[in-house]
Amino acid sequence: MDAQARIKETVSTNPVVLYMKGNPKFPQCGFSNLATQILDACQAKYISVDVLQDQEVREGIKQFANWPTIPQLYINGEFVGGSDIMRAMYESGELQTMLDAVK
Repeated sequence: MDAQARIKETVSTNPVVLYMKGNPKFPQCGFSNLATQILDACQAKYISVDVLQDQEVREGIKQFANWPTIPQLYINGEFVGGSDIMRAMYESGELQTMLDAVK
């Protein structure tokens, strides 16, 4: 299975997915750390995918959403955005609403 197919399967079979550098306990960049803090503040249940563990996924995820940076958040199979978008949506309450609809 190629990286695009694996990404598609992951985001379509898990309600909330965060592609990040590192993992929630040990984020490997500040943006990934911010993303996990936001999701934790929303008490979201999510899975994370460490792009540093798989070069194909690391490059593939950028093409998948046509978004050049990591982290990337997916809710119900839809690309939501990176850490800046997540922060703005968190501050407006929109992210919490989206995550509550998933639970």
